[in-house]
Amino acid sequence: MNKIELEQIFESFSKLNVLVIGDVMVDAYVWGKVDRISPEAPVPIVSYVKRESRLGGAANVALNIKSLGASPILCSVIGEDEKGKEFLNLLTEIEEEQYGIVISNKRKTTVKTRFISNNQHLIRVDEEDTHELADEIEAEFIDHIKSLIEKHEIHAIIFEDYDKGVITKNLIDEIVHLANSKAIPVAVDPKKRHYNDYKNVSLFKPNFKEFVEGSNLLLEKGDIHGLFDEAKKFQNEMGIKKLFITLSELGVFISNEKTYEHIPAVVRQIADVSGAGDTVISVAALCLATGMNARQIAAISNLAGGIVCEIPVVVPINKDQLLAESSKIIDKL
Repeated sequence: MNKIELEQIFESFSKLNVLVIGDVMVDAYVWGKVDRISPEAPVPIVSYVKRESRLGGAANVALNIKSLGASPILCSVIGEDEKGKEFLNLLTEIEEEQYGIVISNKRKTTVKTRFISNNQHLIRVDEEDTHELADEIEAEFIDHIKSLIEKHEIHAIIFEDYDKGVITKNLIDEIVHLANSKAIPVAVDPKKRHYNDYKNVSLFKPNFKEFVEGSNLLLEKGDIHGLFDEAKKFQNEMGIKKLFITLSELGVFISNEKTYEHIPAVVRQIADVSGAGDTVISVAALCLATGMNARQIAAISNLAGGIVCEIPVVVPINKDQLLAESSKIIDKL
């Protein structure tokens, strides 16, 4: 690949429609100053400065897809509550369509509130339901997603699973089957509950901890050859075409069963790792949809994850910055 080809691929992102299915949430941030320790307990006292709410979870994946120039269709279930209204308002602010969102009075809209001082993350408070969708809502949601796939030309599907209950085994089975029948690539960012339910997908992206725990392995993170041995077994059992494992400070690993690539991490000043996984799966899915090979997918996604970690809040990837950094490693792609 040369620089012109890379630029053409990035430009082609604008032609892609990506269905994003998963748990959405409101990411709330409270900024303050810490000047003293509480006399009531050994904890810092945060003097309130400001509060801000942003789209989180699968919605942050949609934001990343949009930031890269593609068109996301966000599919999720939120609560019929004030935080649900806030979530819809946030979608309106960025001019993101809401037709993939189902509202239920049997769920609470997830909110994660982070307290930050001097660019340091002090604590996080979560408000959420984690039970799976009730049968009638599950059936409505599955039918709704299927209708969107039939109505729109979909170039990739992302499952962004945060274990909050929106994604169920029935949903996975039916949507993956439909996607495969239409040759739509499916990329998955899994969590524990449905880890072994994502069979026959195009790309599966756990982090190292999720992989070893999900597969019940005793494996050191730096044992790349051992990781490849286990990756081949897992892919064969699950029917997964590409297994993409993030290794935090050791970079990323990707296997297509026959060969593997290990891409080291780029040294950066890390401020906040929140949302990095969302960015990685977003970039990987677009690269997959444009026909990039495993090494190219891993290398560019690795850069993207590092870029967003330099910022102390969850933000979508900057397309121009990603293209510029990818151009610097063009000889390795």
